[in-house]
Amino acid sequence: MQVSTAAKNLHHSASDVRKLGTMHGFGDQLTTGERIAHYRARRGLTQSVLANLVGRTEDWLSKIERGEREIRRVDVLVDLARELRVTLGDLIGQPALAEDDRHDDDVPAVREALMSPRLLSRTLFRHPASSPPDIASARRLATFAWDDYQAGRLGRVTAALPGLILTAQALEDTADTAGDAGQHFAISARIHHLATTTLMKFGETDLAWIAAERALRASDASGDPLVLGSAARAGTHALLGLGRYAEAIELGTTAVEWMRAQIEASDDVALSLSGMLQLRLAVAAARRADRTASSDFLDQAARAARKLGRDANLWHTGFGPTNVVLHRMAVALDLGDVAFLVEHGPRVNVDHMPAERATSFQVDLARGLSLAARDGDAVELLLSAEQVSPGIVRHSPLAREALREMHRRDRGRSELLSGLAERCRVVA
Repeated sequence: MQVSTAAKNLHHSASDVRKLGTMHGFGDQLTTGERIAHYRARRGLTQSVLANLVGRTEDWLSKIERGEREIRRVDVLVDLARELRVTLGDLIGQPALAEDDRHDDDVPAVREALMSPRLLSRTLFRHPASSPPDIASARRLATFAWDDYQAGRLGRVTAALPGLILTAQALEDTADTAGDAGQHFAISARIHHLATTTLMKFGETDLAWIAAERALRASDASGDPLVLGSAARAGTHALLGLGRYAEAIELGTTAVEWMRAQIEASDDVALSLSGMLQLRLAVAAARRADRTASSDFLDQAARAARKLGRDANLWHTGFGPTNVVLHRMAVALDLGDVAFLVEHGPRVNVDHMPAERATSFQVDLARGLSLAARDGDAVELLLSAEQVSPGIVRHSPLAREALREMHRRDRGRSELLSGLAERCRVVA
């Protein structure tokens, strides 16, 4: 049931990305094709060479760079990013957060908490925490922050995270002298898991991996298989953002085995956690263009949902039959099955789902609609999603890419589209 070995084996993921020498958030107002052209020129590759490296024709790449056609499959973007030695986020234009961008989305403060010198001091000099945090209060505050996340209130979450992260560090400091050390580490794991998922919404993959690794280590120290399974969700999420799909699948499948006894006993929490892990693995497999594996993972998640028997939200998973359907739609988008998404997506009722999950699905569907040249429907859907959770929409790479393409086609004729594109910082 040890996860520390897995975490150590994967710790290089974030550093690998930093070594690429990319410009995070470069050219937020450029199209994906223009970014490909920029990074290709920076590497000194001709269109012919790059096209051959990814198994495509020079004419295909030329049209992509000129904006005459779009890339519909994530695995193709992943191949291009690998050959250009950049991240997937660099190609699709994840938002760059300025250091003074603090009024709603205080990511710099979260970074400061994660990188606190106190951690180094604690490791080198074994300085104890000044006073033990109140366990009940820490658990309650973490739950409130998770509630805000699922309600799509990212600004409130980022405002709360710096204090929560410092509390988590203090909980770990005092765990050795506490009678309930496992709970200290369990709460820390939950807080760092929340930090991971929130940072991923802002495209901060390096920071998200740091938070995920700490969640994994804290969960390992808790000794609770369910805490381990929950933290593994954070790890797979971060690895997906880093483009480490094979490692995400390895971690997720291992985590499901950690909970095997609880799953076989039909424990509802274990079913929910394992089901969410299977959904993450389905996305990872889809991004590797492995349809068979992706379908198998979706089917396993569906079986867990049937055993659970309802749309629940145990441990803030939002897991149940509806979430399985939503991930089938997301996988279809990643595999380039736009027609399937456009046909079936509008029929899915997400009114009863957590706002974060419903908004993320609406972004996926809007992206599919834009790829099907149904720009009016896509904009209407994004505007509706923005009313519920502006932070999620405005920072979503998929939403921003869809808006970029639609704004280019529209040429400023639609005030609604132009206004949304400006709020998402797609255009000046």
